[in-house]
Amino acid sequence: MTQLGLPAAIHACLFDLDGVVTKTAVVHAAAWKEMFDAFLRERDGADFRPFEAADYDEYVDGRPRADGVRTFLASRGIDLPDGGPEDPPGAETVHGLGNRKNELVLEKIRTDGVEAYDGTLRYLEAVRAHGLGTAIVSSSANCRDVLRSIGAEHFFDVRIDGVVAAERKLPGKPHPDTFLAAAEDLGVDPSEAAVFEDALAGMDAGRAGRFGYVVGVDRVGQTYALYRHGADIVVRDLAELGDTQ
Repeated sequence: MTQLGLPAAIHACLFDLDGVVTKTAVVHAAAWKEMFDAFLRERDGADFRPFEAADYDEYVDGRPRADGVRTFLASRGIDLPDGGPEDPPGAETVHGLGNRKNELVLEKIRTDGVEAYDGTLRYLEAVRAHGLGTAIVSSSANCRDVLRSIGAEHFFDVRIDGVVAAERKLPGKPHPDTFLAAAEDLGVDPSEAAVFEDALAGMDAGRAGRFGYVVGVDRVGQTYALYRHGADIVVRDLAELGDTQ
């Protein structure tokens, strides 16, 4: 292992955004719950079964927004029309519900701001100092704005986010395509790249893409699940991997 806590064959690092670089995973989880609970309450009445943390982990976290809506609704036996990206927030379509969730996230970010994980920023500095390539790989369409808000855009050579994925028609996590595109843009083979993820869907993508090393970041006490979904190592903070002083 190198001073960065990575195999010597690793020449590039591919980082998820929410929950790895920024403390926004909890914001997304709260927005998903608020949106789905309102939808389910209106649909099923006062006895509705609320959206739980386990639902977020299993069906939503790390996936593109519309995929998260579809996957969770399917778990409850609910089938809605897809609609289109321009559907108004809250319309009873997949995109309408997704747009409502995004509206809630942006409201929460505007109100509370965005914080970065200091351990991740120190680790990014160390990775850059050692000459490894870096990419941000996120399903968020707001990725660039979030990075700019915390002054972290300069840490990444490549950005594959929700906007880029849509332009290139790349399926999102748990498919490996966005991570594979990042590795290709950095000019490395997947076996030479490490994936850093906190979402189970991201772990699945890392395993499916046959990446050289998959680092699970456990912010919420799901270490076992991260290993089960393909992590080579699980840490609570990237500062644990080394050379971040």
